Amino acid sequence: MTSTWRSFSLLAALLLPVSAAQADELQAKQYGDFDRYVLALSWQTGFCQSQHERNRQEPDECRLQKETDNKVDFLTVHGLWPSLPNSIAARGVDNRRWMRFGCATRPIPNLPEARASRKCAAPETGLSLESAAKLSAVMPGAGGTSCLERYEYAKHGACFGFDPDAYFGTMVRLNNEIKSSETGKFLADNYGKTVSRSAFDAAFAKNWGKENIKAVKLSCHGNPAYLTEIQFSLKADAINQPLSSRSFLPQPHPGNCGKQFIIDKTGY
Repeated sequence: MTSTWRSFSLLAALLLPVSAAQADELQAKQYGDFDRYVLALSWQTGFCQSQHERNRQEPDECRLQKETDNKVDFLTVHGLWPSLPNSIAARGVDNRRWMRFGCATRPIPNLPEARASRKCAAPETGLSLESAAKLSAVMPGAGGTSCLERYEYAKHGACFGFDPDAYFGTMVRLNNEIKSSETGKFLADNYGKTVSRSAFDAAFAKNWGKENIKAVKLSCHGNPAYLTEIQFSLKADAINQPLSSRSFLPQPHPGNCGKQFIIDKTGY
């Protein structure tokens, strides 16, 4: 009996790392027939500047924003958005409707609609305390009176049955990978400066190749234009792997930042 128990314990110990690794992977339990995710990262100072210029009510994360020594920390998590699944498209849903309504799209998945104006009305995500702490460090709008994580999960995650810790943990990991790359270094080195799109593209290409530049969409606001968001198109079947030249897919539009834009700094 003792020998059998020891053998069972050894087997369990050997299997534990595999099980733990699988638990951390992002996997759709339904509607998994989509080909990409869009990783949306905000340039937080630019986002806050745009809210101010549009005369919108400033969220706490903008009103209380402070300067930091590590400028790349202003590259923060907005969301991770699965593309339109084939099984939902087959029900007459086009990409425009999918991007507008996400999990509330009719006729399916037809979950309750998450409204940007009432983010805290969305259900709690079920994030563990450990994951919530990691997320709050890179998503300034998480929790508090902003509830960005509730809105993002309700609109883009709930209908897929994503494990909340895996879903937001993937965002945290990818954000850290981008911040640690030449792209992150470029943003930090040019904080408060005017840069060219070609220089940004060259920094991105150092890690992931010129052939993947079309996977990146840059969003700007204002005149002169300043950066507010960066979106990366990522292969769905590579989402649980470290970023590499094989992770990216081209997207149809490079964004509206033009040939030159400002890496905005804090303050209005």
